[in-house]
Amino acid sequence: MTLLQIISYTGTFVFAFTGALKARKFNMDIFGGLVVAFATAYGGGTIRDLLLGIKPVNWINDYFALGLVVAATITTFLIKQGVNKFSKTIFFSDALGIGLFTATGIELAQRNGVNDVYALIMGVITATFGGLIADIFCNAVPNLFKRGELYATACAIGGGVYLLLQNTPLPKDGNLVICVLVVLAVRIFSKRKRLTLPNI
Repeated sequence: MTLLQIISYTGTFVFAFTGALKARKFNMDIFGGLVVAFATAYGGGTIRDLLLGIKPVNWINDYFALGLVVAATITTFLIKQGVNKFSKTIFFSDALGIGLFTATGIELAQRNGVNDVYALIMGVITATFGGLIADIFCNAVPNLFKRGELYATACAIGGGVYLLLQNTPLPKDGNLVICVLVVLAVRIFSKRKRLTLPNI
């Protein structure tokens, strides 16, 4: 298994876990949690694949990834503590997830002949649109649109660093890891310092 596959599967589990926790916050049953977890884990990658014309989309026939979604959902619903205790867990797992999927989205887009600018856009879509769909299912304001949080911006910064590092002699696997860490760091730092983009 390549590092890119490890990052992709890790992101799938992390996002599924985040989605299931969101579902629990809105008092859904385990089936509702599975739907939200599935949307969170697969939504962004599905939209990316449809835009790039990749057929079939990434999750079709991938039983391992589906097993990760089911495992994350069951694990969440076996935990008995109140959801308020998991607010930080949701934030950190989501921050890690968007970092993992930013790197995955950019790399897969480039492998399909997309130039750097649009590969970066595909990375941001991969990282953020699953959560967007899940928040819509939960009837909540998506993190993507919340003022006071650098969400897609964190993905763009990390993705930009990844693209710049491709012009250096550093190994590609190292660049992928750095991309994930930069997105995670920007997301956490912006949350703690309440950094925001200016109003339109």
